[in-house]
Order: sequence, then structure tokens, then C-alpha cells
Amino acid sequence: MPKVEYKKTGRIARIALNRPEVLNAIDEELAESISIAVERACADRDIRVLILSGNGKSFCAGYDLARFAEKGDGFQDMPWDAMRDFDLMSRFTGHFMSLWKSSKPVVCKVHGHAVAGGSDIALCADLVVMADSARIGYMPARVWGCPSTAMWVYRIGMEKAKRMLFTGDVIDGREAERMGLVLKSVPDEDLDREVESLAERISSVPSNQLAMHKMVVNQAVESMGLGGSQNLAILLDGIARHSPEGVNFKNRAEKAGWKRAVEERDQGSFDWTENRPFDIR
Repeated sequence: MPKVEYKKTGRIARIALNRPEVLNAIDEELAESISIAVERACADRDIRVLILSGNGKSFCAGYDLARFAEKGDGFQDMPWDAMRDFDLMSRFTGHFMSLWKSSKPVVCKVHGHAVAGGSDIALCADLVVMADSARIGYMPARVWGCPSTAMWVYRIGMEKAKRMLFTGDVIDGREAERMGLVLKSVPDEDLDREVESLAERISSVPSNQLAMHKMVVNQAVESMGLGGSQNLAILLDGIARHSPEGVNFKNRAEKAGWKRAVEERDQGSFDWTENRPFDIR
């Protein structure tokens, strides 16, 4: 079964993350399959717009932590080779950024969750439409991660980006729209209809016009330093996983299981610096 499905309907290419049994958790094959699907759509002269979605209960719940945290695949034994780590995460980020670099507009449809690495993928799209009940955020900002695409600040500005990354909070679609993080949030039952309507409207514009407008807007963002921000974020993501706190999180995940470690991280009930639960008094 392919980890990313590709379908063509008229002028619309439909790309769907397809690991529903693990909430479309990211591994190397899924990430690479995204860029392969984008390349396929861009090479098809009939296609004018792409819809990116996720099969099953969620868009994407982030990296496959059962592998990368619990089994240690996202961690090197010391001494840590920063450039080896940078090369690995650059490849993942490059696959996500194929959405940004696509000559054709990408509309991302988010239901369930777009969290951690899943938010990296969603925020590389041109337009994001969320269900009201859907959730988006980057919880590894609390420990063991830095969002490698660095899209938060470019989408919502300095202060709101800091708010999200200082807390690792996860917000619903309505708050994401109010914050300006996504284009629109709609009632869950209207999500499919809203995305289809938007994609159909975009598909009525000639491909060359769409490519020109996307090029201009993307260039403005890239001129603000997106590439440099991403290189720094990718490097810091590796550092976060090999800091004293990152090592403690990895050891905790291996000992107690990743679900327990993630709950403690997200709830703020564990002091990763002292490597013990917070005293509740």
C-alpha cells in the first residue's frame, strides 16, 4: 500500500498521506513520496492545483515517534555529528518544501491533527483550510525539537510565533484562523465542500498566471531570509535532540514508552533539566 496516494480529477491533483493506522506519522518513505507526488503533478500540464490531505482520522500526527524516540533512530550516540544530523533532517525538510516550491498552488485540508512534523508539512502549503475541531501546533518545542521548516514566524509574525513555540501549545482551527496561521476554519461537515470549492475556483485560472503569482509571493518571503532560517532551524532541531534535556527525554521514552514521555512533555509535568517529575505542592 503506498504511503502517499495520488489521484487526478480534471485539473486537480489529489495527494493524500496514507498511513492511517498511525495517524499518517512521518517516516522516510512518506516524506519522499510527498515530493514525488508533487513532481508528478507539476509535470502534468492538465493539472492546475493540488489538494493535500490525510487519510483516516487525522491529517498528520508528526514524526513516527515509536521509531524516532522510543527506538532511538532520531538520536546519535555521542559524540554527535551535527552535519550528519543536518543532512538527514535537510532531506525531510526538502521533501516538505516541495509543496512550497511547486509551480502550482497547493491547498492543504486539515482534519484531526496537524501537529509536530505534521504542522511542518501543512504550513509548507500555499493555503491551509482547517476543520473547526482540527488541531495544529508544534509540541516538541517544549523539548526534543525545533520546527525545521521555520514557517511559523513567516505566517504569523514574531510575537505570535514566539507564543506558539515558547509554549508548544496546540490550538484548534478557529484560533488558527484568528491568529492568521491558516486561511480559514470551517465546521467539520463543511471542510470537504470548502476545499473543493476553493480548488475549483483556483483551477479556472491559467497555470502560467498561477505560477507567476506564486513566484512573486514566495520570493518576497524568501527575501526575508526563509532559507537561512530553515538552515538554522534544522541545525537547532538536531541540537535539541542531543541537549541534556533532549537526552533525558529520549531516555524517558525508552524507559516509560513514548506515549508516557509525550504526555509528560505536553502537560508540563516533567522537569527535563532535573530529569524528574515536577513537585506538585
